[in-house]
Amino acid sequence: MKRNTQKPEGQPTRGKTAANRLRRVDNFILLYEPALLTRTDGLFSDSLFVDLGYGFDARTTLESAVRFRRANATLRILGVEIDKERVEAALPFADEQTFFRLGGFNLPLASGEHVRLIRAFNVLRQYEEKDFAPAYERLAEYVLPGGLMIEGTSTPFGSLWAANLVRCVGAGQWSFEALVFSTNFHAGFDVEEFQTILPKNLIHRVVKGEPIHDFFEAWKRSAAETAAAKTFGLQQWFAASVEALAQKGFDVDRHRKWLGKGYLIWYL
Repeated sequence: MKRNTQKPEGQPTRGKTAANRLRRVDNFILLYEPALLTRTDGLFSDSLFVDLGYGFDARTTLESAVRFRRANATLRILGVEIDKERVEAALPFADEQTFFRLGGFNLPLASGEHVRLIRAFNVLRQYEEKDFAPAYERLAEYVLPGGLMIEGTSTPFGSLWAANLVRCVGAGQWSFEALVFSTNFHAGFDVEEFQTILPKNLIHRVVKGEPIHDFFEAWKRSAAETAAAKTFGLQQWFAASVEALAQKGFDVDRHRKWLGKGYLIWYL
């Protein structure tokens, strides 16, 4: 099939990663909407999961392949990198369902290919804020209506991350569905630490008058109000803080399947 051979749009990232850095991101998707990985209706039947900016080696893409193919053994997976040497290093790991291609925000899709899910982690954090909207607009062109992109930033070993969850609502348009925070509690629980890994569109907006500022102020107050719960463990304290946040009027998911695993979902 003929593939888009235009010059990749974007710039190389540092590319450093660690084994299983994005495991909790993948596990979140598997919990949040497993049907997205198994859909076979219409154009979804042969559509791709795209790992955008996988880094200096192919490990994050290959790790995702193992996880996601437990749900869909025939899922087609595409790792995209803007660095030619990284792509060449990954090619020996390609097979009939796993591909590695040179590309950027203009995804290197072959004719007739479509995308069901994009994961873009630790990519836009290295760009300017002004580059955020154009990158999102470009990526929306490739995703099927109903498909998702999860885009955000993690700490070096993935113990903490924060991400935008956006859904394609048709005609290349995104709808911001949720802001998701994740912790495995290995470094304790401190609300302020999440501010340092906010997605690019939010990290410079934690100032008075901005919704993200109000959210963090309310979450910090909620954590202080429920601090006694940490006697029973960090998971219990985290869950209690989210319950208190909900009582302050924020649309956060209070289901234990999320809170017990260290996920906070704020619906937008």
